Amino acid sequence: MKVLSRLTPALLRAHPGFRRFWVGQTVSLIGDQISLIALPLVAVLSLDASAAEMGYLTAAALVPSLLFSLHAGALVDRRGRRRQTMIAADLGRGLLLALVPLGAALGVLSMPALYVIAFLTGTLGVLFMVSYNALFVALVPRNDYVGAMSLLSGSRALSGVVGPSIGGLLVQALTAPVAIAVDAVSYLVSAAFLHRVEAVEPAREEARRGLVLGGARFIASHSIVRSALLATATLNFFDYGFLALFFLYATRTLGISPGTLGLVLGAGAVGGVVGSLVTGRVARRIGVGPAFVVGCVVFPLPLLLVPLAAGPQWAVPLALLAAEFGSGLGVMMLDSSIGSIFAAVIPDRFRSRVSGAYMVVNYGVRPLGALAAGALATAVGTRETLLIAAAGGSLAVVWLLRSPLLRLRDLPEAEAEDEPEAGAEAVA
Repeated sequence: MKVLSRLTPALLRAHPGFRRFWVGQTVSLIGDQISLIALPLVAVLSLDASAAEMGYLTAAALVPSLLFSLHAGALVDRRGRRRQTMIAADLGRGLLLALVPLGAALGVLSMPALYVIAFLTGTLGVLFMVSYNALFVALVPRNDYVGAMSLLSGSRALSGVVGPSIGGLLVQALTAPVAIAVDAVSYLVSAAFLHRVEAVEPAREEARRGLVLGGARFIASHSIVRSALLATATLNFFDYGFLALFFLYATRTLGISPGTLGLVLGAGAVGGVVGSLVTGRVARRIGVGPAFVVGCVVFPLPLLLVPLAAGPQWAVPLALLAAEFGSGLGVMMLDSSIGSIFAAVIPDRFRSRVSGAYMVVNYGVRPLGALAAGALATAVGTRETLLIAAAGGSLAVVWLLRSPLLRLRDLPEAEAEDEPEAGAEAVA
C-alpha cells in the first residue's frame, strides 16, 4: 500500500473528492472508447449500414447538443445540484446502452432503434457536460487546474489505449452488441463514484431574466473564449465529418479487421497520453495559450495519412497508426490547455450557461459535419471526402491569428462575480 501511495500523484492524494471523480471518469471513459468502435461496428457489421446511415447515426448522437445545450446550461445554473444531475445522466445512459445488446439478442435491433438510443444518450450527455465544469472547480483549487485537467486528459488518452483495443477484441470474439454492454456497466461505475463525491458547488443562479442567453453573451464579449470557440468548432465540424466515414473506409476500403482497428485507435490514445504528459511542459515553455494553438495544428494534419494510405499490406495499418498517434497528441494538448484556461476565466455563476452555449456551437457543428460528410461521400466518394475533412481542420488556425491566446503565457483571472455578462474583454 505504501508503494501504491507513493506512485499516486500528489494532487489525487491531497483531494479525495477529485480522486473519486477522476476514478469514476476514468472507468466511464474506457467504456466510451469501447463504444466508439463498437457502436459504428454494430451498424456496419450487424445492420449493413450505408455511408449516409453512418452519417445519420453520428448526427443522432450529436444533435442534442445543438437543440438542448442552452436551456440545459440555464436549467443547471438555476437548479444547482450538479453532482446529482451527473449521476442521473450516467444511470440513464447506462440503461439506454443496455438496450443495444438486449435488442440484438431478441432480434429487434435496427438502425432506427440505434438512432433513438444515440439521440437519447446524447441528450443525457448534454446535461452531464454542462454540469461537469462547475463540479470540477468545486473539487480542485485554482493553482491545481492545469495539473488536474492534465490528469483528466491523461485518463481520456489512456482510456483510448485500453478501450478501443478491448472493444476491437470484444467485437471480434463476441460481437459488437456485447461490447456495448461493457460501456453500459462503466456508466453505472461512474455514477457510484460520483455518489461518493462531496463538494461545495457554486451557488444557484437566482436571476431569471436573460438566464438562457447569459452564457452566449459572455462568450460573445470575451475574446479568449470567443476565439477558442471558433477554432474548436471548425476542428469539430471537419473532424466529425472524418469520423463519420473513418470506420466505413477502414473496414470496407482498406480491409482493416476490427481487432487491428482497435489497435489503430489505441495508437491515437498513446499519442494522447504523450500529449497530456508534455502539455504542462510546453505551456511552461511557450505559454498556455500558444500550447493550445500548437494543439490546433497538430490535431488535424496527421489525419491526411488515412486517405493517403496505400502500398504494401503492412504499410496501410502503419499509416493509420501514425495518423491516430499524431492526432491524439494534438487533441490532448489543445484539450488540456483550453480546459485550464476556461476553468480560470469563467466566473462560477456562469459556468453551466457558458458550457451550454459553448456546446451549442462546438458540439452542434458535429452532426452538421457528419451529415455533410455523408452527403459529400455519396456525391464524390469516401476517400475524397476524407481528404477534404482532414485538410479542412487546419482552417481552425485562421480564427487564432489575431487572438489573445497567441500571447497568453499564464492563466488569466476570471471576471468579478458581480459584473454582468458583457465587458469580459478586459481580461484578454
